[in-house]
Amino acid sequence: MTTQPLIRSFKPTDLGAVKELTLQSFEGVTLEQNVEGALGVLHNRDWRWRKARHIDEDLASNSGGFFVAEQEGQIVGYISTVLDREAGKGRIPNLAVAPEFRGRGLGRRLIEWALDYFRGEGMSYAMIETMDQNEIGQHLYPSCGFVEVARQAHFARKL
Repeated sequence: MTTQPLIRSFKPTDLGAVKELTLQSFEGVTLEQNVEGALGVLHNRDWRWRKARHIDEDLASNSGGFFVAEQEGQIVGYISTVLDREAGKGRIPNLAVAPEFRGRGLGRRLIEWALDYFRGEGMSYAMIETMDQNEIGQHLYPSCGFVEVARQAHFARKL
């Protein structure tokens, strides 16, 4: 029987693996790639470069709320969080699970870990968002108790 991955706090040495997992996991389901598909490569940077920067932003915003799932020394998943203490809101900007670990409940475990973190930080509610084309997120988030509250359209143009 294979053991479940260990969920732990992010360490700076995890950064390369987290960014690699980000690029692997978000292909086909990220706004950055949609923009590139509509307008082409922008400012000499592709969608992968822009999406990997989201990790830097998440860490700068709340490094203490960034958690990774590790199996035998390999990062196989992660979740990032942002706190708005005044509003009592916890937000999950990014969640990724390695393809070979999908369908085993790891995404759900990471979400529950983040929700426990939010509760411990005194948050009143949690938010997460996903692209319409992200079938996994469209299924997983409601099954974790999230309710859809709005849809948003994104527009872009070259300057």
